[in-house]
Amino acid sequence: MDRLQAIFELRDMLRQMERDIGLEDLSPAEKDVFQAAHRLTETPGQMVQSDQIRRDPLVADLAQATFHRALRSLLDLGFLERPTGARAKHYVVRQDLLHE
Repeated sequence: MDRLQAIFELRDMLRQMERDIGLEDLSPAEKDVFQAAHRLTETPGQMVQSDQIRRDPLVADLAQATFHRALRSLLDLGFLERPTGARAKHYVVRQDLLHE
């Protein structure tokens, strides 16, 4: 198998996995913001701040407006949640997405 074939097969596998958990309709910016938030979540229910997400190399080059639009969209879609009683700009990754 040549290297291009291997890359294409990996991309197909990734698309299928994204479809399986409902990520296929997210924009590239939304996927990047969501991945950055998830990387910062070591334990289920752990809060992350928007500033922490913003500093992640994956989203550091996004325009500020694009970052905030993606963050708001992830909240609206339910991929991120605002924890009860937490201050503004604190988020948690939806619990059921952290497990198989």
